[in-house]
Amino acid sequence: MNTHNSFEDIKVNVKLKLAALWTSLMFLIIYIDYFHLYMPGMMEDILKSRVFVFDITQGFLVGGLTVVTIPALMIFLSVALPAKANRMANIIAAAVNIPLILFNLAGVAWAHMVIGATVEVILLGLIIRYAWKWPRITI
Repeated sequence: MNTHNSFEDIKVNVKLKLAALWTSLMFLIIYIDYFHLYMPGMMEDILKSRVFVFDITQGFLVGGLTVVTIPALMIFLSVALPAKANRMANIIAAAVNIPLILFNLAGVAWAHMVIGATVEVILLGLIIRYAWKWPRITI
């Protein structure tokens, strides 16, 4: 009698994989920004209306919101868009986010920021890879 146990390997749709990757990215973005508040001098700078070399203005905050809105919307769009638009949106959004993630390392880059940015870039690379290799229908 064969008592070998096998696990069912359920095939996950590429749309769900992409949505999960964008969700993971969003958690990292949020936590890295949150942990950034614990770095010495950061709260004092914020109280002086400064972040890095930027004044905290409505424009700065709108810009910051815009930057995080893209990956936040991609969680939904990865599931909702039709395949062709989905593929392009994921490739473009991930490619645009890589330099934005790396820009956050300008100035003071502590280990948690470097590790986080490395993981974020890996996730964005996986998004590009999954979207690039989107399964095609053979007729």
